[in-house]
Amino acid sequence: MKREIKERTILDTFAKDFVDVVEKHAKYIIVSGFVAIAHGRSRGTEDVDLIIERIGKDAFKKMHDELIVAGFECIQSEDPDAIYEDYLKDKTSVRYVRKGHFLPEMELKLARDELDDYQIRTRKKLPLTGLDIYFSSIEMNIAFKEELLTSEKDLEDAKHLRIIYSDVLDEIEIEKIKEKILRLRLS
Repeated sequence: MKREIKERTILDTFAKDFVDVVEKHAKYIIVSGFVAIAHGRSRGTEDVDLIIERIGKDAFKKMHDELIVAGFECIQSEDPDAIYEDYLKDKTSVRYVRKGHFLPEMELKLARDELDDYQIRTRKKLPLTGLDIYFSSIEMNIAFKEELLTSEKDLEDAKHLRIIYSDVLDEIEIEKIKEKILRLRLS
């Protein structure tokens, strides 16, 4: 499927600027609603969801400090020790914004289990988005939206991705991921 590169949105630029810093410190993936939006789905969102590989506090502090220099700030705290110990270490996400702005937000969390590790290992740059960033695979996004998230918005996102990638989807992979979701997240 051939697609023209769309004009960059505020969300596109925000995500790209943020991951340009993150990728110097950790492997990452963009997941959830922004994946469908980056593929042309027309729906609103105010955040981008980002999972990074598990890193230690010192590595996180270096990344956080560079994010601050790049013009971002964490909503929960200015103290990287507190962000890591009180949130990330306990598998809670944190939110970053551009300094002086409320939106958009980057919801950042550390990989929490083998399913997140698998998402990061199988990450992809998706040319149809026109963005030079890593996303979790289309199969992963569909599986999560259909099996775990299941809101009307998520099911519509999955439907949109199924249409766009209908000729290349690996249904066996989707089912394998759904089984992992059942075992690791819904048991």
